[in-house]
Order: sequence, then C-alpha cells, then structure tokens
Amino acid sequence: MSTPRRKPRSYHPDRVRDAVLAQVEFVRLAAHELTPQQLGRPTGLPGWDVRHLLAHLARQIDALPQLLAEPAPRATRPSCTLSQWVLGTGEIATKIDSWAQEDAAARDDQAAAIDTAAEELESVIDTGVREDLLLPHVFGPMRAIDFTVTRLVELVVHSDDLTRATGSPVRLDRMAVASTVRVLADALAEKAPGFSTELRIPPFAAVQCLTGPRHTRGTPGQVVETDPVSWVRLATGRATWKTMTATGRLKVGGERAAGLAEELPVLH
Repeated sequence: MSTPRRKPRSYHPDRVRDAVLAQVEFVRLAAHELTPQQLGRPTGLPGWDVRHLLAHLARQIDALPQLLAEPAPRATRPSCTLSQWVLGTGEIATKIDSWAQEDAAARDDQAAAIDTAAEELESVIDTGVREDLLLPHVFGPMRAIDFTVTRLVELVVHSDDLTRATGSPVRLDRMAVASTVRVLADALAEKAPGFSTELRIPPFAAVQCLTGPRHTRGTPGQVVETDPVSWVRLATGRATWKTMTATGRLKVGGERAAGLAEELPVLH
C-alpha cells in the first residue's frame, strides 16, 4: 500500500521576508569583520576556503533577483516543491562548485559582493515572497515564496559553515533557523516516507518517516531527537550520525529509528 503524501507546509510571506533580510544582514556584517587569515581557512567543504564560501553566499543571495529578472515560466502551476529542491541539490553540485571557484577567482573583495547582492535582494524581496508568482528554476517552475524559503536554507547552512570555519559566530535569526529545520525535516519525510519513526527537532519540527508499524497513540516506540543546529548539520552531511550519538546531541530510541542514518544527508 502506498504512503499518502503529506500536505506541503506553508510559510508566512511577511515572516519569510523578515527572516531573509535579517540573516542576510548577519552574514554581511560577519563578512566585513573577517581577517585575511580567516579568509584563507578551510571550511570543511571540499576545495573551499572561506573566500569560496563567501563567493557562494553572494551568489545565493543574488539568485532571487536574478530569477525575477528572467521571463516567467509558461507553466501555470509549480512543478518543483521545497522537498524536491532539497533532494535535487546533489544533481547540480558540480556546477555549484564551479561557480564558487570562478567567483572567488574573479573578485578579491567577497564582502563587497555580498553587499551588492544584499542591496539587490532588498529591492525585490516583496515580490520574492509572493505566493501567486512562479519563477523559472532549473528543477522546474517554483513558487516565488518557496524559492525565497530556499534562500533561508542556504543562508542558515552556510552561516553555520562560516562560524565553524572562522571561529567567529555568525548570528542566526530564529525564524530562519525554524524554516530551515522544517524544510530539511520535510525533505527527509518525503525521502523516507512512513509512520514508524518520529524525528523530533524541538521546538521547531516533528515528522514521521520510515515504513513499518504505524504509531497511533502515546509515546512512539521509535524516536530520534536532536537540537536544531545539530539537525541542520546532520541533514546536510556536516556531521555524522555516529558522532552526534556519541556526543549525546542525537538521542535514538528503538532499533528501527537507527535506519534514519541511511537516509542522511538529504541536502548535498
């Protein structure tokens, strides 16, 4: 019997707009405070130092203005959901790396590139959170608000990368983190559908996944629980299941729950 599809989660346009602008500002301020020594530090992402990471962030911030400037797709309905975007990122990983290498080599001042991208984004952000507008994404037409939510994922994931690489904490907007946690959790639920295991990331999300006996009442027998930042790192391959369980940041209850490790990461 097939698993019923979950109803897509909705995101409030005003909250998305405010969270994007806040996290962009945190990234912008952090970029200007980096020392030359910090710019050369490795990020843990293959072949990327901090300069490459900043170049990538500038391009991701500028992606919404760029798509809004392109002709609207002919489609009348979206064909790419948030979960499909998450699960499809690995398909364009080589292209993303190539862009970062090119952008880092072409410009010395990556903080200035982020400034420029931030200004462009701010000028179009109200259009970017529209629910009735489709954008021409490589994976298929996306609702503008959904693509803007993907900017939150990019910003939060790479703000954490920047923190770990430089040792200088980048502030994280609460709504930006909440949205990122939910997007990645929903993608896992779509990748590994079912109702046998509950993934909990308090206070932001809880989803059921993995095939097997369905839980109906009381405390589920199969539970995986972690904190928001740990979940972001697990879901994106920045941390391993083994390390997180060993440090106590990931709590696993039930034999079946450990099967979630085989479904991670969801975003590459």
